[in-house]
Formats: sequence, structure tokens, C-alpha cells
Amino acid sequence: MATKTTAEKLATIQKGYALEGATIELGAAIVDGELHKDAPVRLPLAMMNRHGLVAGATGTGKTVTLHMMAEQLSSAGVPVFLADIKGDLSGLATPAVGSDKLKARTDSIGQPWEGKTFPVEFLALGGDGNGVPVRATVTSFGPILLSRIMELNDTQESSLQLVFYFADKNGLELIDLKDLRAVIQFLTSDEGKDQLEELGGLSKATAGVILREIVNLEAQGLEKFFGEPEFDTAELLRTAPDGRGVVTCLELPTLQTKPMLFSTFLMWLLADLFEDLPEAGDLEKPKLVFFLDEAHLLFHGATKAFLDAITTTVRLIRSKGVGIFFVTQTPKDVPADVLGQLANRVQHALRAFTPEDAKALKATVSTFPVSDYDLEETLTSAGIGEAVITVMNEKGAPTPVALTRLRAPESVMGPSEEGLVRSTVAGSALLGKYGTAVDNPSAYEKLNGKAAAPTGPAASEPPAAPSAGTPAAPGPYDVDAEARRIEEEILGRPSSRPPQATVPEPQDFDVQYGTPDYREPRESKPRAKTSRPRKPAARQPQSAPDGMMGDLGAVLGGALGGGLKSMARSMGTQLGRELLRGVFGTSSRRRRR
Repeated sequence: MATKTTAEKLATIQKGYALEGATIELGAAIVDGELHKDAPVRLPLAMMNRHGLVAGATGTGKTVTLHMMAEQLSSAGVPVFLADIKGDLSGLATPAVGSDKLKARTDSIGQPWEGKTFPVEFLALGGDGNGVPVRATVTSFGPILLSRIMELNDTQESSLQLVFYFADKNGLELIDLKDLRAVIQFLTSDEGKDQLEELGGLSKATAGVILREIVNLEAQGLEKFFGEPEFDTAELLRTAPDGRGVVTCLELPTLQTKPMLFSTFLMWLLADLFEDLPEAGDLEKPKLVFFLDEAHLLFHGATKAFLDAITTTVRLIRSKGVGIFFVTQTPKDVPADVLGQLANRVQHALRAFTPEDAKALKATVSTFPVSDYDLEETLTSAGIGEAVITVMNEKGAPTPVALTRLRAPESVMGPSEEGLVRSTVAGSALLGKYGTAVDNPSAYEKLNGKAAAPTGPAASEPPAAPSAGTPAAPGPYDVDAEARRIEEEILGRPSSRPPQATVPEPQDFDVQYGTPDYREPRESKPRAKTSRPRKPAARQPQSAPDGMMGDLGAVLGGALGGGLKSMARSMGTQLGRELLRGVFGTSSRRRRR
């Protein structure tokens, strides 16, 4: 094959990146060691939801690349989510100051530059940092993601799913870790042993292992990441009054002690968006671009269920207008099924100091299209702020591989002053919604003093008035009066279920459980309302199936026929599981406004 001249190589790149629609300007191409500002390298805005990978060795400029891309996305009116692990990205709130060195760089690549600020929202996981606290309820987080944090094996993960099923079935809201602990303590107690047997696949020994892991999480102080008010992921989709997209920075200063928690919470945010957003098809620009830093933490030691859920989310969330960029050191950090979904590639320099590094380098080169570069040499010799790039063009084809000198950010490349961050947080509209944790009555309170008495501070609280039987863990119901009594005790209000097989007028329909979301609190027992009540435990005597799916069939069966009732009874089927929870076992729910 004849060797191309520099002019021919340059012409290939210029033609490949001559895009018509709105773009993110990445930089200028370097061909045969010479920088060409007349060969700009771009990424089509409409292709940002085809996902991407930003990779490279430590210190090669990955964070600055995220910074630069986030600025342009914001200017284009696209909201951005950034996992700001080191706190460096808070500089988006501070305009950069020019210098002779900076001017020489920007002039060399044809970048018009001026210092700017961007609309930034600072979040902190569980309030561990300066940002607005971000929390999730345990039931929303789901058993698969929670198993990931607790590092459970496949068997233990399956057992935890049974615990969630038991809590869902019996109206025991899992808001925080003490709720989950209380449910497992009940199941392993003398009062709950019958219900434990009914769960079949959940052994007392495995339940004990899960309980110890929960206690371990609490000992590490991780309980503050679970609770209410739960963060509404729709907050990530906001734009500023001037039309620019809001850049949301989530930090966790103590990441070094909680890396698994951080990466798993990021997947919860994505899974929640996936469940809530409608199908959007191909858009001129994405609704949100999500940069998932330290992506290797997601996949290290992950169970098959977790990896399958990630693959499904990445594959399907594109059509909902969300782009995901995984940020890690090498493509080998990302499983093949996920890597195959990442159409846009920004590969910073790699080092080959060890045999393992050399293998990673060869694997990285093999993932790029055929090009005019010797990629092994190029990737080991690229400087800081340079990257090998190929993206998807507007026709869905890969652009030519181009070594690129990247553009410079227009805000500070580093952290903003702490005072500025604190004042930004203090002025945030989100602080009033999420700043103060609340502890509504949930599984812990319902089980306290009624069944197996949980240990801990709440054990000294006055128990609710007991009734005969074991109200917190009901079994099958044959008598309507018994069902109504159990409903009153679990929900803490008079039964709203009429004797006949009809459903009262709902204020909001609960998609997850197929039951009305009743809003009126019990007069004798006021209850703060910040989270949706769970499924009523009562059953209709006419309805053969019991549990959650029985209610689903009762509500929808009349309209759609007995086939749905039959399907609803099959709790072991895949469709039955999807009706209850999403791909990560997360709880699908509409937001409270």
C-alpha cells in the first residue's frame, strides 16, 4: 500500500470532520508532527447520545478534557453531569485569567478565547462535602446496586432481592439502612421464622450475613447516604435563565474510603433517569450528557446481574436523549458489551512501562479504526492536552482517527475558592428541598415493638399500639375483616379498601405497584409526607392472587382481562420482575411535585 503524503492525510481529516450541524469543538489535528489549525476536529452535538469514552494515563489531561467539553455543552443549552472526584471541576464557576502561554496555545489551534463562568450546581453525596446533599431511599436504590456496595456474592444478592420482595409485599417502606436492618432482624427472629420459610430461597444464615454487612455499612457512616428527601434526578436536566445548560458537579471528598459507593450511586442516578425519561428518538442535541469518572470502579468484581444491567442501561438510554461518557485509564477497564456501545473516543496518552501496560496499549490500538497513524507510537508519545480522537459523524459513520491538540477551558482549570462554592450552594434553590434530612415512619417504626424488637436508639421509643397477631409480616388472607385490620396497622390510617371489588378514586396512580397512591393521612396519627406511600397490604377476598401482583391484577385486570391477572401471579417470570422494578432492581416511581 502506497504511503500517503502529509497533504493527503490532512485532506482526509479535513473532509472527515466537515460537519454541517452544531458541534463540540475539540481542537486541531496534528499530522506528521505538525499542528494544523485549518483541520479542526469536532464532535457532532446530535451524536453525543451515542455515548463515548475518555481514557488515558493519570496526568495526561482527562479532567481538563471533561472541563472543556462541559463548557461547550452548557453554552449549547445542554445540561451536564460531572462526577467531580477531586474537586477540580468546581473551577467552572470562576472565569479563567489569560496569560501569554495560554494565548500562544489558543492561537495555535485557532481558538477564540475569553474567560467565562458557567451555571454550576454543587452536590455532595449524603452531604459529605460542600454541596447540596444527595440521598436515595433504600427501596429506590434497589437490591442489585445495594448488593454492589455491600460486595455480596450472587447467592447473597438473590437473597437480598427476596428481602426487598418481602418488604414490598407487606408495605414495609425501606427508606434508610435501619429499615432494611429491621426487616432482616424480623425475618431472623422467632416471630418472623414462618415468613422466612415462605421466602424459600432465603436461609437464616444468608440473612445473617446480609445483616452483618448492613451493620458494617452503618459503622462506616454510610447511613447518611440513604434517606429522605430523595434526590429527584430531573434536577439534572435544568437550564439556566439565559438558556445555558446547568453543569451539575457531584463530589465525594472521602472517595478514597468509599470508591464503590460513589460509582454505584452514579449508576443509580442513571438508572433513575432511565426509568423516568420518555422515549425521545434522535434529537438535535441531547437532554443530558453524563460523565462517569473512575468508570473502572463500576466493573471491578461486578456480578453478572450488575454488568447486564449496566449494558442494558447504556444500550437503551440513548433513545431517551442521554449521552454517557465513561472516563477511565484504558478501554480494557470497560467490558466489551459496554465498550461496543461507545461510539465517540477521546484517547489520551498511555504509558508502557510494564508488560501489563504493553498489553493494554495493544488492546487499545485494536479498538480504533484503521488510520494513517502508527497508533502504538502516537499513544505513547502524545503530550499532555493531546488525544487521539475518532467520533461518529452525522451519518453514523466513524470519522478519521486524528491526533488532536485539545482546546483550553475558559474557566479556571482547578478548584474555585471554597467561599465561592459555599455561597453558590447557599443560594441554590435545591438547598431548601434537600438540605435537611427527614425521617418519616417506615419499616423500622412499624416493626419496632410489634414484631421482632430491633436494636438501637429507636428501641426505647414508645411502641405503637399493638394488635393481635403479627401485623408487620402478614401471611395469606382469607377474610376481608382481617385484611382491612392489617392494612390499617401497616399504613397507619383507616382502611380505604371497600368491601366490594372496586378501587377508590386515586390522586395519583402508582405505576410500580398498580395501586392508587392515597394521600390523606390518618387524623389520629399525622404523618409528614415526602415520599410516596407503599402498596396497601389488604387483599380482596374475591381476588385469588395475593401480594403485590394480586393487587396489580385487581386494579388493571378489569380493563385488560384475566390474562394480566394470570401474568401478575407469575412472580418468577421476567415480565413480573420488570413490572415491579427496573433493570437494576430500582424502584420505578413518578416524582412528587
